[in-house]
Amino acid sequence: MGNQQACSSCGFTHQCICHLIPSIESQTDLVLLTHENELSRDTNTGKLLQQSLQQCQSFVWQRKTPPAELMALLEDKTRQPFLLFPSDTSIECQQAVMTKAMSPKPLFIILDGTWQEAKKMLNKSIWLQSIPQVHLNITSESSYTLRRNQDSGHLCTCEVGVELLKALGEDEQAQQIDGYFQHYLKVFQADKCGHSLKEI
Repeated sequence: MGNQQACSSCGFTHQCICHLIPSIESQTDLVLLTHENELSRDTNTGKLLQQSLQQCQSFVWQRKTPPAELMALLEDKTRQPFLLFPSDTSIECQQAVMTKAMSPKPLFIILDGTWQEAKKMLNKSIWLQSIPQVHLNITSESSYTLRRNQDSGHLCTCEVGVELLKALGEDEQAQQIDGYFQHYLKVFQADKCGHSLKEI
């Protein structure tokens, strides 16, 4: 058992869950701008969004060089980018979409990292600061327990994606991803303890 290899896709050693990953079509286009520290963290949940949601792309943030493909998306006149980041100037997500109802298709950018890393990414990227900022009205508590010292009221990346879909009226898609996310959390804990979820 000691020589078991982790699945290269879901990352679990004792219980692969790749067959449970939903394949979801959405009307919402998402971009994850991922801090490079997240790439080596097995607690990263942005990957769950990318696995599940066909309309989700991921780019790695670098301080000196913005991702060329993302910059091309931002310059696409058929898109209206929004940065999902609560601030003094951000407006509620649904309000932003309603305001822009007759204009280009919304493109939502989520900063994938810790809250401290997300603030750093924004502060050190002038090109990000020019994107209109939106926020979600979230009333539910996070069920994410894989990292210590989580600030109250902060959601992990996957939960942010779920709440965004809910806010935009895609409840069924949100429920499917949330169901996979909740199961992922249980399997994660079991796998770290050295067994599959089914084992007692």
